[in-house]
Amino acid sequence: MQTENPKTILFITGAFVSNESWNDWRDFYEAKGYKTIAPPWPHKNDTAEKLRQRHPDPEVAGIRLQQLIEYFEEIAGSLAEKPIIIGHSLGGLIGQILNQKGLAAAVVAIHSVPPQGIMSFKFSFLKAGWGPLGFFTSSKKTFLMSFSQWQYAFTNGLSFELQKKGYEELAIPESKLVVRDTITAVAKVDFSKPHRPLLFIAGDNDHTIPYQLNQQNFKKYTDKNSVTNYKLFSGRNHFVLGQPGWQEIAIYILNWLDNVE
Repeated sequence: MQTENPKTILFITGAFVSNESWNDWRDFYEAKGYKTIAPPWPHKNDTAEKLRQRHPDPEVAGIRLQQLIEYFEEIAGSLAEKPIIIGHSLGGLIGQILNQKGLAAAVVAIHSVPPQGIMSFKFSFLKAGWGPLGFFTSSKKTFLMSFSQWQYAFTNGLSFELQKKGYEELAIPESKLVVRDTITAVAKVDFSKPHRPLLFIAGDNDHTIPYQLNQQNFKKYTDKNSVTNYKLFSGRNHFVLGQPGWQEIAIYILNWLDNVE
């Protein structure tokens, strides 16, 4: 447990969801003595309901991955000490990139979007990602998951009540461009470069980011002097941050941090 001079955890939110998805996680880690921040993405500093009311939102539609990287790079660099970065989905990819830039004390990538060059042809991955990529539709308009898309891509396996609650509280419109950017050179990582401790968390019930992608991502890192770990949790879907039993993962991360810090 942190006591004097507590370390800061920078939570980086993924696409399609509000930064409020970290609220319970922030409470958990602050109770353990950490300071935490979970900044909203640019143009997303509002409730999920109000952001949905703004759909289609041209400001959000214009968000690019390079802009997000620079945004979180500035936040991480402004802190007194390098933060621990915990990122979900696209936030996990940004965490990996910031680690490459020497801006993290440690990084936890939860169900992370992989860097450029790591792909899956699993049907669930292609089905979950087709709508967000928005091919053959205007990139000037945001993409908002329908409830049925949300049920498949995020909350598969949960009760209807939990699926609906999650959608109403957290689902938001997204930039199609930022999703497309994840397969470009902007998302490139040098896997041979030394890095700060890096932990991949994967779930075997995730339709959006199948665990095999995280496994491939983990295995790509080759520097023998850097700590790189991987942990697969059973039954976890892409709504992992709010899925019942999320505390098990938070505790696992806490113990991992105690061993690598």
